Amino acid sequence: MSETLQSRPVLVVDFGAQYAQLIARRVREAKVYSEVVPHTMSVAAMLAKNPAAVILSGGPASVYAAGAPSLDPALLAAGVPVFGMCYGFQAMVQALGGTVAHTGTGEYGHTDAVVTPDGSLLFDGQPKEQSVWMSHGDSVTEAPAGMAVTATTPGATVAAFEDADRRLFGVQWHPEVLHTAYGQRVLENFLWRGAGIPADWTASNVVESLVDSVRAQVGTGRVLCALSGGVDSSVAAALVQRAVGDQLTCVFVDHGLLREGEHEQVEQEFVAATGVRLVVVDARERFLTALAGLTDPEAKRKAIGAQFIRVFEQAARDLVGSASADGNPIEFLVQGTLYPDVVESGGGEGAANIKSHHNVGGLPKDLKFTLVEPLRALFKDEVRAVGLELGVPEAIVWRQPFPGPGLGVRIIGEVTAERLAILRAADAIAREELTAAGLDREIWQCPVVLLAEVRSVGVQGDGRTYGHPIVLRPVSSEDAMTADWTRVPYDVLAKISTRITNEVSEVNRVVLDVTSKPPGTIEWE
Repeated sequence: MSETLQSRPVLVVDFGAQYAQLIARRVREAKVYSEVVPHTMSVAAMLAKNPAAVILSGGPASVYAAGAPSLDPALLAAGVPVFGMCYGFQAMVQALGGTVAHTGTGEYGHTDAVVTPDGSLLFDGQPKEQSVWMSHGDSVTEAPAGMAVTATTPGATVAAFEDADRRLFGVQWHPEVLHTAYGQRVLENFLWRGAGIPADWTASNVVESLVDSVRAQVGTGRVLCALSGGVDSSVAAALVQRAVGDQLTCVFVDHGLLREGEHEQVEQEFVAATGVRLVVVDARERFLTALAGLTDPEAKRKAIGAQFIRVFEQAARDLVGSASADGNPIEFLVQGTLYPDVVESGGGEGAANIKSHHNVGGLPKDLKFTLVEPLRALFKDEVRAVGLELGVPEAIVWRQPFPGPGLGVRIIGEVTAERLAILRAADAIAREELTAAGLDREIWQCPVVLLAEVRSVGVQGDGRTYGHPIVLRPVSSEDAMTADWTRVPYDVLAKISTRITNEVSEVNRVVLDVTSKPPGTIEWE
């Protein structure tokens, strides 16, 4: 993330669509830096960011609806390249003096578009007929003056337009979704050719720039990091270690709720690959004691979070005290905040606050740290790319999202050492077989759940058993906001079920969750 890229972002103006972050991600995939800003931001404030281009997102309402967000024409007259999508397209039309009307013919989902590649910047080199993803009730019936109409659909005579001289472009559909066949090509044509932005947002450039940024912030100061072993904290730690070396100390709290092999993965593989200085705190018994008798999921989460804070607090106090005695106080705390966290918390305006999260949430006020958030400009896929560039082990980089409370919230019922052992063994089998089947990159996440308070009759050996069911919850998703259950091949499911019921005591039944999100969540709680 070079200074040049940061200083000239592509601004994605969020009109309230669910896809604003997705648009920003697609821009990043085109190797161009982007940021999401609210539609309430003034034109002056947008221009103060010195944007290389502006993209107007879709929105949930008609441009004629009461209270619908409008577009200040001053943005379109500022000389900045602008690309409108769906609602943003219609807002452009209104601001430029064209006509948007409720024609009575809406278009939703897959729609056939006819484009004009000849002389078009957006559609150059693409077929005349292509499938696009629509979601509109109103339609543009008259293009603004000076605009060349370059696409039509059955329900929209003006489905796209462009004015290369003024660098103003728009499409009625959603090019950011995968259902639009040439959506990424259209976006790249706008960014690279229409706006003339270089494609230099790459993992190596990002690492180089972030390392420089951390060095500038930290100087000769000491840094502390709570290392969970997840992707975010691991990559953040590796990045800071690359920047300041032994000035960083990582604390790994083993709460006993990890999956099989994950403690060793952090303590051995991660340390060997990155060279970080690691302090391990064994708090397994402490967490089990705190969880005794708890069955409510939220109560378990709060108990785990509270214990984590106290354990990390003590470790931090010990390290801070030791460092202060040496005359090198610990001044900084690393946090794996990602860009979606920043956007969802209001854009990161104002003072930085430690997230209410299991790892470093709610540290006492007397432990005063300055936050170091090296990943706060990155999406999850970019974090993984940076991790690979830094040499973080692939097993950690490509690790499925794992809840902070770990297996504690994948046991339905009280958490005990025996139940943890059962779930850990079943989970290890499922992960091993899914990996062997080559499904790791297809599956976003596969929670394995123990229904500890349920027993059902089974037949094993010469008699009946009353064992627990294990639930498999494989899902596919891009960002976990929505998800669909993954169609795992029957032979793979059969192998997992057979192995779990053969190898894991107390389990005599394996079931598959085939619910999408919504209505179901990914985790079982």
